[in-house]
Parts: sequence; structure tokens; C-alpha cells
Amino acid sequence: MNYRELGRTGWSVSEVSFGAWAIGSAWGKVDDNESLAALNTAIDNGVNFIDTADVYGDGHSEKLIANVLKGRREQVYVATKAGRRLPKQVPEGYTRENLTAWIERSLRNLETDSLDLVQLHCPPTAVYYMPEIFGIMDDLTQQGKIKHYGVSVEKVEEALKAIEFPNVKTVQIIFNMFRHRPSDLFFPEAKRRKVGILARVPLASGLLTGKMTAQTTFAADDHRNFNREGESFDKGETFSGVNYETGLQAVEELRALVPDNATMAQLALRWILMFDAVTCVIPGAKRPSQALDNIHAADLPPLTAAQMDTVRDVYDRLIRPQVHHLW
Repeated sequence: MNYRELGRTGWSVSEVSFGAWAIGSAWGKVDDNESLAALNTAIDNGVNFIDTADVYGDGHSEKLIANVLKGRREQVYVATKAGRRLPKQVPEGYTRENLTAWIERSLRNLETDSLDLVQLHCPPTAVYYMPEIFGIMDDLTQQGKIKHYGVSVEKVEEALKAIEFPNVKTVQIIFNMFRHRPSDLFFPEAKRRKVGILARVPLASGLLTGKMTAQTTFAADDHRNFNREGESFDKGETFSGVNYETGLQAVEELRALVPDNATMAQLALRWILMFDAVTCVIPGAKRPSQALDNIHAADLPPLTAAQMDTVRDVYDRLIRPQVHHLW
């Protein structure tokens, strides 16, 4: 495993880390024993950074992580998120009382005295223009409830605004073969300010695994079924906002780039790691085999200039018109 510096936190984290949304909820059937095995497999193979949220399974994901870490001696950093427990996403909900309650609940779920990293969980854009909210996060840091804080964003505009606040150490943003815009302006600015970048939704909700077809079906409780048009949360969270059929077409073109003895998913993750502004990718895994597949993406050689150009061409022709101007 290779490691990269996470902004100004002082941490070196595994460039392929573990996203724990899928083991909590909204990705169809999941088995806790397999989830625990996936987490242990990831740590066994050098992963030292796990990303979760208080709403993933209403805290279930956090509790599974706590269960695993009880039996481990390695230094593993856990990033969680706060804000989505609001019944409706409104800036007025980000009060001192609410933020404190959410963070204290995560402390209990993760069975710790201080949270490594707390990220505001895709709050409304207006929140990024409310310094008092970031002041509350500063206070919670000073109280020792959290060590560092950052944000998880939907839009590049939000990311650029967030890093104006001096104590925002990390930004989690959707970046993958179907989402190129963050690299245009945000990445250079984040590097200049020494802000860590967590690339979320790196496989476009599974589209970039190359395992899906026009006949693939999704369970009723899978967001890839119920959130195709943003019915429950931002449309960009599901398939990165790309039309499913268009995404399948793009994957077929990209498949030709997959090296021998590698998978489409590994290629997609390795493409993200070509950008040195990115600290780590956080693909999800519900089973040990998925965790291992993700981890081995770091073993692939760098993509060639010709391969990078092909990815850009596919994006420009098929994907850019659907997503570039929206996020």
C-alpha cells in the first residue's frame, strides 16, 4: 500500500481507503459478518483510513467500525460526517445544539473520546457562507470532541468556498472518470492551501466496475433504484448524475484500456490516483473480495498519456454535456 499526506492533519493515509456507506445502508442486501470481514481484510492489507457517516444505517456503519477496531492494534483513522440527520436540509439546522448532539452520538457509536475527522455532510450551499457554523466546529475542536474537521460537498463552488475557512483540513468531493471538473480549478487551489482531498463515489455507484448491463436490476432499498433522478438526495450521488444507459456506453469504450490481469474498477481507481492533489480514494466494499480488488488498484502501473487522453475524449463526448455544468 502507498500512503499520502492528508492535508495539514499530519496523517499519512492509504491512497486506497475504505468507504463504509455500503455496509451501513442504501446499497441493497448486506451481511454484517461479511462487512466485518471486509473491514478486517482492508486493514490487514494496509488500509488505515475509513470513511463513514452518522446516517449510514442510522449509525450502524459507525458501530461496525467500532466493533472491528476494538480488536486491532494498528493506527486506523476514522472520518465520519454530520448534518444529514436533519429532517430537511436547511442552513438553520446547523446550530450549536444540533452539531454537538450529532458529534456526541458519533462518539458513542464509535466508542471513542475524540473523533479523528468530522465532515459537514453535504450541507446546503448557504452554509458555506455562514462563518458562525465553522466557528462552532472550531469550538468543538478546542473542546477535544474532534481532532480535525472538513466538508463533504456536492459542487466545486462549495469546495472552493469551504477552503477559505482556515481550519477546514479536508474536502470530500465526487471525482472519477465521469466527474472531471474538480481537477480544473479546485485541485490546484486545494494543493496551494494544503487541503486533503478524499475522492468519493470513485466508481460512479458501481457503473465503473464494468459489471453492470442494461438488464441489471437493483433492490428497492438500493439508491441506484430509488434515487436515479434525485428523489431522495442529490442526483449526483447516484451514478455520478450520469444517465445509466450513457454510462454503460462510456464504460464499453473505456474497457479497452483495462490492462491484462486487472479489472475495470481497478483502472478507474488508478486513474483517480494519477492526480497528485488527491489524498485517497474511498471505494466501498461489502465483501472481503471487493476490498482486495479495490486495494490492488494501487499496484497498477501509471496510466500512459494516451490512456489519459482516451478517458478525456470519452468524457468530453459522452459525459461532459450531462454533468460538467451541474456540479
